[in-house]
Amino acid sequence: MALTLTLNGLEFHPVQATSVILGTQKGGWMHAGQRPCFETRVPAFFVMARPLTKRDVAHAMGTPVPDDAPDEPMEDLTSNDTMELAHHLMQTETFAGLTDSMEGAWELRPLSQSEWRAAVNHNVLKLAPGLTERLADAPASNNLGAMMDGRPRPNEILGPASNHMAAIAVHPKVMDITAMTSVPHDRPLPNVVARLALTPVRQGEAKRVPTTTDRWGNVRSELLWMTLLGIVPSFLIPIFRGMSDYAVTGWVNLLFGGLCAGFLSGAVWRPKRPLLRYDDVS
Repeated sequence: MALTLTLNGLEFHPVQATSVILGTQKGGWMHAGQRPCFETRVPAFFVMARPLTKRDVAHAMGTPVPDDAPDEPMEDLTSNDTMELAHHLMQTETFAGLTDSMEGAWELRPLSQSEWRAAVNHNVLKLAPGLTERLADAPASNNLGAMMDGRPRPNEILGPASNHMAAIAVHPKVMDITAMTSVPHDRPLPNVVARLALTPVRQGEAKRVPTTTDRWGNVRSELLWMTLLGIVPSFLIPIFRGMSDYAVTGWVNLLFGGLCAGFLSGAVWRPKRPLLRYDDVS
């Protein structure tokens, strides 16, 4: 891959093809929105090292650059604006000349979550603490149905969330701590920025994380751990304290207390969930 590509004043840096692990294997239900943990395979692509600024947008659109234009991430861009900018650039002769010598079809767009992580892992992408970056993915409550080849997740939901796009927010003080969130695609927000990537168009049907889980298996597992971590200790405590009679006469209270304790324990701990590998999905 070339070291750097320049398109209408925008610099795009290479990211090598790689595998990225998204989500977590932690079993507690507080981590349910980050499961299942799965592998994506991202093809090589190019990305801007920093978010778009007003100078970048002016250069890209071929308009005069204001003398007082700050060289800071632009917070006025919506997801619609970013896609309009990308579409404008893809209609230029420069874009055609740039991609003619490259294998396959290429497109400009915001990053998908997989591509964002790949660029971070290769030390190409930087996002300052406190900023949130717009992605090309639709928002989702978990990783079921996620794309495993790095392409953006399509919007397949109804209701208010259909007017939002996924985004990655960086902790206000620690750059390495991030969280998935969502932002309106047609409205700018403070501290919300965007960038473009030059990425190959994925052909054919996408390989996706299965949309169903082993529900009965999860129920059996939950019943087991609620019994071991909640119900059993609830009955053993009065017995060890010399109150064996209460274990019989107060069994309803002990059972209810054990169920509550077992349920709450599931918030922070359950056995690790398996990692879904790319080759595990046909």
